Amino acid sequence: MSDTNFNCLPTFIGSLPHKDAAAACGLVKQYLPEVPAFPQLSKRGYRESMYAQCSEGFPGIVVTPEKIYVDRQQDLTGQLARFYEDYLADDCSLYGISPVYGAGLHTFLKTAFPQAKAVKGQITGPVTWGLTVGDEAGKGILYDETLGDVVPKFLRLKAAWLEKELAKISPGTMIFVDEPYMTAFGSVGMQLTREQVVSNLEETFAGIKGIKGTHCCGNTDWSILLQTSVDIISFDTYNYAESLAIYPGEVKKFLERGGCIAWGIIPTDAALFGKEAVSSLKDRLEAAFSLFTAKGIPQERLLRQGLITPACGLGPVGSEAAAEQALRLTAELSQEIRRKYRLG
Repeated sequence: MSDTNFNCLPTFIGSLPHKDAAAACGLVKQYLPEVPAFPQLSKRGYRESMYAQCSEGFPGIVVTPEKIYVDRQQDLTGQLARFYEDYLADDCSLYGISPVYGAGLHTFLKTAFPQAKAVKGQITGPVTWGLTVGDEAGKGILYDETLGDVVPKFLRLKAAWLEKELAKISPGTMIFVDEPYMTAFGSVGMQLTREQVVSNLEETFAGIKGIKGTHCCGNTDWSILLQTSVDIISFDTYNYAESLAIYPGEVKKFLERGGCIAWGIIPTDAALFGKEAVSSLKDRLEAAFSLFTAKGIPQERLLRQGLITPACGLGPVGSEAAAEQALRLTAELSQEIRRKYRLG
């Protein structure tokens, strides 16, 4: 594992409500210079949404202006054979994100970040992507015997390509495999076992040489994600601090092996921005820390092995001004926490 002692530096989940990629990257550089992340700009079009953006190169994939699915009516034999050849050769060159699908990413790759300690990228995780992207009948492809095997292997190559590109900016790379759909684990909407979730994630993580992260923006069984080889757990601390704190044994082991927690303490509901300030968010974050320290987890570890982030992506907040306010609060809260606790 690479060094995850981030001392509560600020970063973000990835999405912004901008259409201008240069303006979005400018905000990232202004507020998150030490752990910048490429902006995902879904308002530019459906191709830059979190599902379509990760789709290029998947056998049989069809992307329309409003929908993504796999066409199982066509003969996929040749495409599948080519994919497995690339997978076995660990060749990720055909599985990147082109400028049409990632204007924010490609503008980001041309931006200098001289203060960067690590550069963050993000892809959609195999559970979320494989259950959201369906076949022509709408059935999640992760449930398909053939395509379900391809999903984590495909995303493994996607993650490897992204990491290679980000390494051109900084040798310190951080790739998040985001799993918002994990909030449905255990419900009738997700017919996957614990072992299947872990296996899919580990296959995807295997494509990442640097720091591996995952984000889930709601309540889930965190013991599953903590069971994997993930290095950073990112969660909505503002609304669901208790959801992670109910797994003190797993969290303690995770931190002891060098894991990092990304504290999503900045709300992503624009209506709450006017009700919160750095001081109130600091109090809320310290209250979240107390849930863990009360169970024997040293606060020093939580601080040293921590990042400060918004609770989720900022694409849905509505206005660009609201997104900038969230980034400003993230940066200022990080500065205040680092000052108060004398973090390096």
